[in-house]
Amino acid sequence: MLIQVVEVSPRDGLQNEPEILSTDRKVELIQRCVDAGARRVEAVSFVRADRVPQMADAEAVMAAVPRRDDVSYIGLVLNRRGLDRAIAAGVDEVNCVVVATETFSQRNQGASVNEMVQAWLDIAKAARAAGLRTSVTVAAAFGCPFEGEVSPKVVGDLTRRLADGEPDEIALADTIGVGVPVQVRNLVAAVTAAAPGVPLRAHFHDTRNTAIANALAAVEAGVTVLDASVGGIGGCPFAPSATGNVATEDLTYALHRSGYATGLEPRKLVETATWVGVELGKSRLPAALGRAGWFPGDLDPQG
Repeated sequence: MLIQVVEVSPRDGLQNEPEILSTDRKVELIQRCVDAGARRVEAVSFVRADRVPQMADAEAVMAAVPRRDDVSYIGLVLNRRGLDRAIAAGVDEVNCVVVATETFSQRNQGASVNEMVQAWLDIAKAARAAGLRTSVTVAAAFGCPFEGEVSPKVVGDLTRRLADGEPDEIALADTIGVGVPVQVRNLVAAVTAAAPGVPLRAHFHDTRNTAIANALAAVEAGVTVLDASVGGIGGCPFAPSATGNVATEDLTYALHRSGYATGLEPRKLVETATWVGVELGKSRLPAALGRAGWFPGDLDPQG
């Protein structure tokens, strides 16, 4: 069975790093990820440069990325202005993030949950008319740094409203890395009931070392698309000491050893993680595979 891994290091990874890479280096990161087998890449976000300076060169990055028929580039958009920029820049897909809790939504996006739902519905309609694939992410679905626990009912009710935008995919995000497998199963069930037939994607941060377990639980619950970031780069400004998304190479190891295919090449992923660590001035990244190595021996499977 194939599990698709969406490589998010060029966007969600880099935007939370203090070091700002040049456009050329961002494009090289994307090229390396594609060379390692990534076929969906969250490459950029079209947001205000004063809020997220790491993403200020989104148009320049999209103008230089390697174009291939089998590679799809995703741009994050939060409003119609961002969508217009994304369409002009030539992205293949757009993703909109709607936070599950009111306080986090106001702190992170400067808008209420209702306002973001309406923004998503507008984005989805216009993006679909432009021929773009659309996805919507429910952020802080597993827990909020300001309001605490988030119930499956809240996530299910929000998903039901988001489904009116007819997304091609709905993603559940453990934005601050608090989730555990039982939550994964409960949330997947709630979202499946709220939006039957819509493919699900999962986005896990490894803040408390539960991301791999959560990813495997999601796959067992029927999720076939997972987000990951090479080296585990990134983090969350609202989660102190948070690591980034689950490391692509570590997730690949867990999936391959569990009998799933990904189409990714672990050795190239490790090489990319080492490279980006140097570029970011980091002596050590959260990912483990580059230090521990594959098992058994030097086996480096492809597929």
